[in-house]
Amino acid sequence: MTGAGRKFMKLPEKVIICDVCPRDGFQMEKEWIPTDQKVRIIEAIAASGVPQIEVTSFVHPRAIPQLRDAEEVVARTRHLGVQFRALVPNLRGAERAISVGVKKLKLMLSATESHSRANANCSVEEALNNIAQVIELAAKHGVQVGGSISVAFGCPHEGKTPVSQLLKIIKRYQEYGIEEVSLADTTGMGNPLQVSQTLEVLREQFPDMTFSMHLHNTRDMALANAIAAMQQGVTRFDSSTAGLGGCPYAPGATGNMPTEDFVHALHEMGVQTGIDLDRVLVAARLIRDIVGHDGGSFLLKAGKNSDLHAAPEQQRKLS
Repeated sequence: MTGAGRKFMKLPEKVIICDVCPRDGFQMEKEWIPTDQKVRIIEAIAASGVPQIEVTSFVHPRAIPQLRDAEEVVARTRHLGVQFRALVPNLRGAERAISVGVKKLKLMLSATESHSRANANCSVEEALNNIAQVIELAAKHGVQVGGSISVAFGCPHEGKTPVSQLLKIIKRYQEYGIEEVSLADTTGMGNPLQVSQTLEVLREQFPDMTFSMHLHNTRDMALANAIAAMQQGVTRFDSSTAGLGGCPYAPGATGNMPTEDFVHALHEMGVQTGIDLDRVLVAARLIRDIVGHDGGSFLLKAGKNSDLHAAPEQQRKLS
């Protein structure tokens, strides 16, 4: 697509991607992924030129055993020259992340009461009060903090999430000094119209807030939702190499937007990412080999548009 075509569709010139496979992808795997293999995967993702990686989550090891090696994973990969981000559920998680040199934290907060109870064992209000300590600690150490809102477009327990609830949470984030909020479609319940209308309201109410998107592909809507978000001015997105991911506390929340599918679509539309798609595919194949499956990657199955095939000399005769 030409620059004029991109402008016609109201698409940005460039998008910044954070790959969340090492956190969101790994947390759903029941079979233990050895630390050495996690490091190999992170190295492969970093080699693609992805500017940010959500490398792990500093949750309690009993909550998500797959991520119990968080400190070692960070220690063995922080030299890669990529901005690392870690998900932290509470003050203890933030302390652990900061102790091993993580420079950007992502807060964990749910939009609905039922998901908050299931995911964090506390109410939304309690979660909002708890993050004050995390923000204070991060400020002391010069660490960036970003907010997030899970089930921002729909909750598997309560249905569609009211925009009014998002406004309340974002207002509290703003009062805490948070400048970026990630909107997560945790179970893939959002649709492009809803995404567009929601972002229009949020950007009008909070013009100085940077919004990013974390889109699950549960119902094959992630890419369409991403395009709707870009048309509303969003330029920061999470995606997961090989499409791995989900939420342990949200029924049916399988599969993230595959990084390779997203990058391929962006490049086809003339949107820059700074990412080498071929190297992303190398990482995706490595992930599939190590964990035994992908999360619904179309490019792993069909290849790129530029992968042409020789035409047959003649049509096979049918008897």
